[in-house]
Amino acid sequence: MPSGDITSTDNEENVEGLPPVPKEVHAKNRNKLVGRLKEVAPNSVVLVQGGYLINHYNTDTVYQYRQESYFLWLFGVREPGFYGLVEVKTGKSVLFIPRLPEEYATWMGPIPTPAFVTEKYGVSETFYIDQIDDVLSGLCPQSVLLLNGLNTDSNLEIKPADFPNRSGLAVNTSTLYPIISECRVVKSPEEIELISKACAISCTAHKYVMQAITKCNFEYQVESLFKNSCYFVGGSRTTAYTNNCSTGCNCSILHYGDAGAPNSKQILPGDMCLFDMGASHSGYASDITISFPVSGKFTEEQKTIYEAVLGARDAVINSARPGVSWVDMHILANKVMLAKLTEAGILNGNVDEMIEAGLSGILQPHGLGHLLGIDVHDVGGYLSNTPQRPKQSYLKNLRTARVLEEGIVLTIEPGCYFIEPLLDKALADENLSKFINKDEITKYRGFGGVRIEDVVVITKTGCIVLSPLPRSVEEIEAWMKQTDKGCLKPLDKHYQTPVICK
Repeated sequence: MPSGDITSTDNEENVEGLPPVPKEVHAKNRNKLVGRLKEVAPNSVVLVQGGYLINHYNTDTVYQYRQESYFLWLFGVREPGFYGLVEVKTGKSVLFIPRLPEEYATWMGPIPTPAFVTEKYGVSETFYIDQIDDVLSGLCPQSVLLLNGLNTDSNLEIKPADFPNRSGLAVNTSTLYPIISECRVVKSPEEIELISKACAISCTAHKYVMQAITKCNFEYQVESLFKNSCYFVGGSRTTAYTNNCSTGCNCSILHYGDAGAPNSKQILPGDMCLFDMGASHSGYASDITISFPVSGKFTEEQKTIYEAVLGARDAVINSARPGVSWVDMHILANKVMLAKLTEAGILNGNVDEMIEAGLSGILQPHGLGHLLGIDVHDVGGYLSNTPQRPKQSYLKNLRTARVLEEGIVLTIEPGCYFIEPLLDKALADENLSKFINKDEITKYRGFGGVRIEDVVVITKTGCIVLSPLPRSVEEIEAWMKQTDKGCLKPLDKHYQTPVICK
């Protein structure tokens, strides 16, 4: 198709395949931001810069592209090199696209026109990047709001949009970041639907992996099956984060699967599996962890640890609701898990005293969960107007200390791990070792660990689990007894919940 001939009609099939651009979601996001900014900067415009291609060092090969998260939230744009503008007074939205050379059409396909981009993303107008100054001058804003702020999960700063500002307009780099970050915390029903679809795709893949585990000799084969299912079933080309396909002792490595430990271990018959994997759908993430035995049948030791974690997970799901502190939910999960480990004879003593001494931070070093949305660790954990990070050792790794609100989506992911250096530290500390039955805990050296992670949305009266999977010991064992059908059915064009072929 020649340059300039890109057209679109309502009767055409979606030529890009799964999934289409959810224009109404991003329009609603922009309106939400405009509503907040009208209270503090009514005569301003927002100017944001999209992501760009990143080369592999000095080669001409690029990393698979991912749009910058704030830009994606506002506009849903999938291409690199765009800018975007929102006028607060009117809600007008504008995209700015690069002027691509003629040879682009030879190598990359048809060159998008401003009219095509306007239709594709549902914005008011589209211009070229070299017209930004002219458009801004015509709007005569009192100030240009640029995005600049610190992510409290990564401690990395997002830099303001790079534009020459030849007209000398007043620039504000402090107002936008906290407001747009807060806007992203509570999800719209449309955003929750996209996250639900990402979870449905992931759950189908996880259930497929559970039944196919005996066909896998190495952890990377599990990752391959999961990715294949997500792409084939749901059109999810990428996962939301690096897959953790840990088995046996590797289950105690919290972020296993990265470059230094690339899901490479041989899977052994007596191993526990801890698979932390989640698909991305229309830019929105899922984050789900399943733990189960390779054999399909729990040993007594495996069942003890699994049910301690499951009890913690169930307690939080039954208690999470608007007005509840996430810190209290973390402590609740710790108390339930420690109580069950005490019942099993692994620990002894008073559970409250264990927590104050920091024992829960030995067995579960990470926080209970995190906000989830476009980013797997979504923004808004610690903003200036929210509760700040607790100081206690067993709470310091919480990714948020917020009070829950209706519409918040987050993960609930209690875990119990036998991490050698942390166990050694605890046994050498008289304030911690007094709670540990040394003979019993020796049985779990090399065990690895268990994590159960679900995605939930907070409702008016409680929470809803968006990641339904076999979770009880009985459910897992029953599911794994079923024969792997080995046939995956793609989602239809309406993106219904995916299923494995019967």
